[in-house]
Amino acid sequence: MPKLSKSHQSVYNLGASKPEIALSAWIAPSATIVGAVTIGHQSSIWFNCVLRGDDNTIKIGARSNIQDGSVVHIDPGEFDVVIGDDVTIGHSCLIHGCQLEDCAFVGMASTVMNGCIIEPDGVLGARSLLTSGKRVKSGELWMGSPAKLVRMLSEEEIRSFRKTAQSYVRKGERFRLEFSQG
Repeated sequence: MPKLSKSHQSVYNLGASKPEIALSAWIAPSATIVGAVTIGHQSSIWFNCVLRGDDNTIKIGARSNIQDGSVVHIDPGEFDVVIGDDVTIGHSCLIHGCQLEDCAFVGMASTVMNGCIIEPDGVLGARSLLTSGKRVKSGELWMGSPAKLVRMLSEEEIRSFRKTAQSYVRKGERFRLEFSQG
């Protein structure tokens, strides 16, 4: 079976803005990446994700994963999206004009709005809405709509969340090397 080439991916320039994708990253063929988007070493962008860097920049560090059906977007002006290293963004999330620092975790079907910051090892639980300008501090678990601080995470929980990012590095590498059309 032939391997999918980069030509099968929906990666588009927008004017002078051109995506920059590390060769070791894995991008699902149904993902769409437009404009000023940078994707780091061993990061993975899964099926049906949209990363639209049309008004500002989207920067994704190394070993981060954006899971199936998620959207990453920005507003013109002050809000870029900065996603650090080893970040996990669960399935069907909306990430908009915010910062997700190293080892941050965003649970499935959650929304993170403009000006928000999730610090290292901060966690936003599944189906949560983090409203504009909120900060999830290191080691905190926030949940709800609107999201509020629920409790501090244990060291064991932090290790578990970090393992998710590590598992997606392995999964992304497998897909990068083995994924093909049937």
